[in-house]
Amino acid sequence: MGKMMFSKMKRFLLLLLLTVIITACNANDTPPAFTQADLQKILETEWQTFTSGKKLGGGIAMQILSPRGDYFISTGMGENMNNSYHFRTASVTKTFTAAGIMLLHQQGKLNINDKITANIPGTLIPYVPYNIPHKDEITIRMILMHRAGIFDLTNENIKDNAASHNEPYVGLNYLEYVKGSDENHQFTLDELFGVIARDEQYGFQPPASQYKYSDTGYSLLGLIMERVSGKTYGDFVHDEFLQPNTLLNTSLPWQGTDQTLPAPFVNGYIWMNDAFTDVSLSNMSPFVANGNMITTPRDLATWAKRLFAGKAGLTMDTVEMMKAGLPSSAGNTYGLGIQFSEKTGYGHGGDHEGYITLMFYKPEKDIAYVIMVNVWDLSNYPDSLIAQHVFMTDTANKIFAWMGF
Repeated sequence: MGKMMFSKMKRFLLLLLLTVIITACNANDTPPAFTQADLQKILETEWQTFTSGKKLGGGIAMQILSPRGDYFISTGMGENMNNSYHFRTASVTKTFTAAGIMLLHQQGKLNINDKITANIPGTLIPYVPYNIPHKDEITIRMILMHRAGIFDLTNENIKDNAASHNEPYVGLNYLEYVKGSDENHQFTLDELFGVIARDEQYGFQPPASQYKYSDTGYSLLGLIMERVSGKTYGDFVHDEFLQPNTLLNTSLPWQGTDQTLPAPFVNGYIWMNDAFTDVSLSNMSPFVANGNMITTPRDLATWAKRLFAGKAGLTMDTVEMMKAGLPSSAGNTYGLGIQFSEKTGYGHGGDHEGYITLMFYKPEKDIAYVIMVNVWDLSNYPDSLIAQHVFMTDTANKIFAWMGF
């Protein structure tokens, strides 16, 4: 074979190889074709499989905002269900509280590295007026990251010690104890932190020595927002985040008697002891700033999209500060009001009786999503509830894979 012929064959083979590589790359880069009906079918199939034999009831819904289209899908919540239906988003509220603190930090009106005993910049007013345990060692940043050791009245029972020994609620959950005699009781921060201070309750000590989730810590952040801004927590969030980002179907009930959801809404249920109980009505007054938000799938996904794009009122530098987390006992990382795991992305989850919500953003794919169910499976607590969280994450990722992400 002559050198010229050999050279021509080499060029031909090289061109053929390049053609194959380019074709393969183009094929891989071409998103698969899919329809709304495809995504709907996946959700229905996954929910039917998960609930098979459980008589679980309720349903699941998902809002997706992505470069390949925006989609809302649901099953088990009625044929009229859409992305304007209201539900309780629980601890996802904390992303708004953290954003509020970070906005004030960005504006120079507070410093998250300050101790809570320090005075608000330019004033003689301390950030926190309550004499809670170890307050001289606690910074605002620690509270944001659940590393302050503030006692969690939502999830812990009152500990017996010398200060609390004669209290009738020792060994009980204080919130449930009070609501047991008055379901409409108006909880206040003075009352909640009065219990913590008077009874010398704390989650751990010294502060910053570990991670321990605290709803009540975020209520304290809500108080700091009020004292620094001069507005109520609800007014601040409305003025700085809800109105500018046109989250017009989101609200923050705070009165003990305000227990309903705006219409239209998704009912929340509990499945336990072969009984299906509607728990939609709820007194949110003990959960201000840590879990009192009512919203819709569309509003919440929009918040995630705008927050992580640096368009919700915070700069990208501030958003990156929020995302920078440390390992937590939950096996993921927790930053300044932001959770992260490889499977979910950046965002937050939330559980309130009858509702489970995941709100996350995957920056590498530019996907914001909300997935929620309106039933708690307590048939084998806590394993059955944990299984719901795992199922929701896995289902979201199956849908993203079908979309080509």
